[in-house]
Amino acid sequence: MSGNDKTGPSGKDVDQASGVETTGHEWDGIKELNNPLPRWWLWTFYGCIVWAIGYTVLFPAWPLVSSATSGVLGYSSRTDLANTMAAVQEANSGVVSRIVQAPVAEILADPELARFATAAGASAYKVNCSQCHGTGAAGGPGYPNLNDDAWIWGGSIDEIYTTIAHGVRSPTDPDTRYNIMPNFGADQLLDAPSIKQVAAYVAGLSGLDATGGGPEGAQLFADNCAACHGEAGVGMPEIGGPDLTDKIWLYEGSLESITAQIERPRHGMMPAWSEKLDDATIKELAVYVHGLGGGL
Repeated sequence: MSGNDKTGPSGKDVDQASGVETTGHEWDGIKELNNPLPRWWLWTFYGCIVWAIGYTVLFPAWPLVSSATSGVLGYSSRTDLANTMAAVQEANSGVVSRIVQAPVAEILADPELARFATAAGASAYKVNCSQCHGTGAAGGPGYPNLNDDAWIWGGSIDEIYTTIAHGVRSPTDPDTRYNIMPNFGADQLLDAPSIKQVAAYVAGLSGLDATGGGPEGAQLFADNCAACHGEAGVGMPEIGGPDLTDKIWLYEGSLESITAQIERPRHGMMPAWSEKLDDATIKELAVYVHGLGGGL
């Protein structure tokens, strides 16, 4: 120890610049001063300890093997939530009862019921429908856009309700919407040149730049496709035949995609929501979807 070093009452070094005793710890020549914590900080710290002990006594806190300590107050956030939800359901029970009893068209015509159903349907949509149709209902390849005015199975409120309730090609609902487009290529119903001709004709119906259809493609369409899509290709919602003239495509809108769909068509499936949701929720969903912008 040099002659300039000093020691405090505890025998530890005292920092020459500040006159404060050090802890004896040193890193790269930097000494740690033994400054006491401020009194206000210590009392705050002690108060937090007391508060924490009181909290763990009053409220659920300590985890056990299969549960947790319940606390002397017996509070449960899950019970609180259940009580809140029960109170909300009780408050809405009158309106919900009217929705259950009313045909879906009458709900749409009643401003009060329509407003309630739209709000409830928006919540139900986010939970059950957004996974396929998107949060904004804009759809995607293979999933219809619900914001436009193109409806494969019809866009009236009753038709939308039926589609939601019974689904499309549901394997479990006998009343499901059902149709199947033939595998014109895979089942050799048409040869490759004929498929190219009818694909070019279909592409031309919606204004796509495609050549090679001509009178032969038109005749092939009339013989093989008009029964479901209509003679002019404008669709037949009553049997789920899409409109081929509106430039709205479920599986993209290129000549290649049209050709692929004719050769080996893809068929989507929508669940029959009547098997999972109650009738009131299905009606609320129908009202919400109808109001997205394309309901008839």
